Amino acid sequence: MYKKDRLRQLGLADFNQPIGLKMNPDNRWVRKAEAIPWNDIEDRYAELFPSQTGMPAKPLRMALGSLIIQKQYGYSDRELVEQIMENPYYQYFVGLPGFQEEQPYAPSLLVEFRKRLTEEILGEINEMIIAYNHPKDHTPKGDGDNSAHQSDSDKEAPNSGTLVLDATCAPQYIAFPQDINLMNEARENLEEIIDTICYEYNESSPRTYRRNARKDYLSLAKRRKRTARLIRKAIKKQLQYIRRDLGYIDGYLERGMTLSEKHAARLAVIRTVYEQQKYMYENNVHSVPDRIVSISQPYIRPIVRGKAKAPTEFGAKLDLSVDDDGMARIEKQSFDAYNESDVLPQAVENDRKRTGHYPERILADKIYRNRKNLSFCRDHGIRLSGPALGRPKKDTQIEKKQEYTDAVDRIGVERAFRLAKRSYSLGLIRTKLDTTTRSSIVLSIIAMNIDRLAAFSLYEFLKSIFQGSEPGKICFLVLKTA
Repeated sequence: MYKKDRLRQLGLADFNQPIGLKMNPDNRWVRKAEAIPWNDIEDRYAELFPSQTGMPAKPLRMALGSLIIQKQYGYSDRELVEQIMENPYYQYFVGLPGFQEEQPYAPSLLVEFRKRLTEEILGEINEMIIAYNHPKDHTPKGDGDNSAHQSDSDKEAPNSGTLVLDATCAPQYIAFPQDINLMNEARENLEEIIDTICYEYNESSPRTYRRNARKDYLSLAKRRKRTARLIRKAIKKQLQYIRRDLGYIDGYLERGMTLSEKHAARLAVIRTVYEQQKYMYENNVHSVPDRIVSISQPYIRPIVRGKAKAPTEFGAKLDLSVDDDGMARIEKQSFDAYNESDVLPQAVENDRKRTGHYPERILADKIYRNRKNLSFCRDHGIRLSGPALGRPKKDTQIEKKQEYTDAVDRIGVERAFRLAKRSYSLGLIRTKLDTTTRSSIVLSIIAMNIDRLAAFSLYEFLKSIFQGSEPGKICFLVLKTA
């Protein structure tokens, strides 16, 4: 159950400060708290608890605030609770009524926070935060179906604004996948399942040759130079060990023995890994559809990005859009590779629903400039940056100048990627489940947006004080205090 407590949506003046503690109202965490519509988000959060019985859940401000702090600094669950206990600004941000030295909650409760705040709910929260701080940009004038009685001039506002769109990958915290290491891990998991069955049903352990299998694995793993012949030979041996262990387990299951839910799920993953590795070995290829690269996280797929540092990354692929105010939104994320050019029409329609009009221009990579997208933008009066398809024109001086201006403006989305990966844990996702991984990615974008909003509010405050000062000096003060 969930109980709404409006007293928890307190301001800094209501925060119970002990004698001798004087908190700064211009602190960044105070500004961040003011940029979030806690009450509106709490109404949405309360819908997750339809039952009126049971232990009351922790408030929304405590759940969301804790996850934002964790995203900002990459704390572990235990370290996050310790930091909240020691920092009064953290305690104010998560909604505690006053400074206290006791734990606000057990560290294990953060797992439940991440499960409850799903990708869809966090996406709504991100929109609510942006709309709360920029209400003039979120006044849609109708989708067309509900406004058929209006005239054509009232239906569509003139195009205005810029939409920046690009794709990236959020790498997962896993070991670099190698076939021999993956198969060795699968074999060890099968041996663990066999030992568990034998212990629970008082069966004698079969001959698994685990010592020989470990020795064969180490003979290749410890080599500095691995030839293709040695790798193929080691993979063949591991396939034989895995096939034998799977035969033992199938025999146990045919006799009516059962597995735990955890072992049953792990066995299904290992069977898929075995079939994939067997196919690649027999056909002498190095790729297979929906290839599993981690047994503990089988939903992760290799994403080929073609970057110099890491041509292939292992994690979720996402498309990010940035509007005129610098607010970022995730248009699509998937663990499977996809063509990002297909995201552009939907991203444009989403922007139209938010603002009531189409953007004047779209800044995106060349991969987005296919014939379908160019036709879509031409039909709606949108200028898609980049050179035209086909043979270059003779007089291109003006077009090259426009392309240069668009390329400079498009750097904003690259800056957002770099900032989110460096400062908000998007560069290395450490969650284990696919649902919590998706939520973690959206949380990184929310934390980045809140930081930008807090810095912008400080800029407006300094601008009101230093009337007539140069903008560069005010921005320097913002960066220095943020």
